Amino acid sequence: MDDASDASSAKTPESANNGRRDVEVPMEVYKAVTVFSTLFAVVAVVVGFVLLDEATQRATAAPDEVNILLAAAGLGAIAAGAATYAFSTRFRAQGMGNPKDDAD
Repeated sequence: MDDASDASSAKTPESANNGRRDVEVPMEVYKAVTVFSTLFAVVAVVVGFVLLDEATQRATAAPDEVNILLAAAGLGAIAAGAATYAFSTRFRAQGMGNPKDDAD
Protein backbone atom coordinates (compact mmCIF):
# COMPACT_ATOMS: atom_id res chain seq x y z
CA MET A 1 0.00 0.00 0.00
CA ASP A 2 1.09 3.55 -0.57
CA ASP A 3 0.99 6.50 1.80
CA ALA A 4 -2.16 7.96 0.22
CA SER A 5 -4.21 4.82 0.89
CA ASP A 6 -2.86 4.63 4.45
CA ALA A 7 -3.91 8.22 5.13
CA SER A 8 -7.42 7.70 3.75
CA SER A 9 -7.98 4.47 5.66
CA ALA A 10 -6.84 6.08 8.93
CA LYS A 11 -9.73 8.54 8.71
CA THR A 12 -12.48 5.90 8.67
CA PRO A 13 -14.17 5.26 12.01
CA GLU A 14 -13.88 1.49 11.70
CA SER A 15 -10.12 1.40 11.19
CA ALA A 16 -9.58 3.90 13.98
CA ASN A 17 -11.57 1.70 16.39
CA ASN A 18 -10.44 -1.69 15.10
CA GLY A 19 -13.81 -2.45 13.50
CA ARG A 20 -15.95 -0.97 16.26
CA ARG A 21 -18.63 1.50 15.34
CA ASP A 22 -18.80 3.92 18.24
CA VAL A 23 -21.52 6.56 18.37
CA GLU A 24 -20.51 9.97 19.65
CA VAL A 25 -23.33 11.67 21.58
CA PRO A 26 -23.65 14.64 23.96
CA MET A 27 -22.73 14.00 27.60
CA GLU A 28 -26.37 14.11 28.80
CA VAL A 29 -27.39 11.43 26.31
CA TYR A 30 -24.34 9.34 27.22
CA LYS A 31 -25.24 9.48 30.91
CA ALA A 32 -28.87 8.53 30.25
CA VAL A 33 -27.92 5.66 27.95
CA THR A 34 -25.35 4.37 30.42
CA VAL A 35 -27.65 4.52 33.44
CA PHE A 36 -30.78 3.08 31.88
CA SER A 37 -29.11 0.41 29.77
CA THR A 38 -27.11 -0.83 32.76
CA LEU A 39 -30.23 -0.83 34.91
CA PHE A 40 -32.19 -2.76 32.29
CA ALA A 41 -29.33 -5.21 31.76
CA VAL A 42 -28.96 -5.98 35.46
CA VAL A 43 -32.72 -6.40 35.97
CA ALA A 44 -33.01 -8.62 32.88
CA VAL A 45 -30.17 -10.90 34.00
CA VAL A 46 -31.55 -11.21 37.55
CA VAL A 47 -35.06 -11.94 36.22
CA GLY A 48 -33.56 -14.49 33.84
CA PHE A 49 -31.84 -16.35 36.65
CA VAL A 50 -35.00 -16.24 38.78
CA LEU A 51 -36.96 -17.74 35.87
CA LEU A 52 -34.33 -20.45 35.40
CA ASP A 53 -34.42 -21.17 39.13
CA GLU A 54 -38.21 -21.49 39.01
CA ALA A 55 -38.14 -23.62 35.85
CA THR A 56 -35.75 -26.13 37.40
CA GLN A 57 -37.33 -25.98 40.88
CA ARG A 58 -34.09 -24.74 42.41
CA ALA A 59 -32.08 -27.25 40.38
CA THR A 60 -33.83 -30.20 42.04
CA ALA A 61 -36.25 -31.12 39.24
CA ALA A 62 -35.74 -34.23 37.19
CA PRO A 63 -35.05 -33.50 33.49
CA ASP A 64 -38.61 -34.46 32.52
CA GLU A 65 -40.07 -32.08 35.16
CA VAL A 66 -38.26 -28.95 33.93
CA ASN A 67 -40.58 -26.26 32.58
CA ILE A 68 -39.05 -25.71 29.13
CA LEU A 69 -40.98 -22.51 28.36
CA LEU A 70 -39.94 -20.89 31.62
CA ALA A 71 -36.33 -21.98 31.13
CA ALA A 72 -36.32 -20.56 27.59
CA ALA A 73 -37.78 -17.29 28.87
CA GLY A 74 -35.03 -17.14 31.49
CA LEU A 75 -32.30 -17.73 28.93
CA GLY A 76 -33.89 -15.12 26.67
CA ALA A 77 -33.95 -12.56 29.48
CA ILE A 78 -30.28 -13.21 30.24
CA ALA A 79 -29.38 -12.86 26.56
CA ALA A 80 -31.42 -9.64 26.27
CA GLY A 81 -29.60 -8.16 29.25
CA ALA A 82 -26.22 -9.12 27.87
CA ALA A 83 -27.03 -7.74 24.42
CA THR A 84 -28.32 -4.47 25.88
CA TYR A 85 -25.17 -3.98 27.88
CA ALA A 86 -22.93 -4.90 24.95
CA PHE A 87 -24.61 -2.44 22.60
CA SER A 88 -24.64 0.34 25.20
CA THR A 89 -20.84 0.23 25.33
CA ARG A 90 -20.79 1.59 21.76
CA PHE A 91 -21.75 5.07 22.95
CA ARG A 92 -19.10 7.68 23.72
CA ALA A 93 -19.45 11.23 24.96
CA GLN A 94 -17.91 14.01 22.92
CA GLY A 95 -14.23 14.21 23.69
CA MET A 96 -14.03 10.74 25.24
CA GLY A 97 -11.24 8.57 24.02
CA ASN A 98 -10.84 4.83 24.19
CA PRO A 99 -7.82 3.68 26.26
CA LYS A 100 -7.34 0.77 23.85
CA ASP A 101 -6.71 3.20 21.00
CA ASP A 102 -3.90 5.06 22.79
CA ALA A 103 -0.35 4.15 21.87
CA ASP A 104 1.73 2.66 24.66
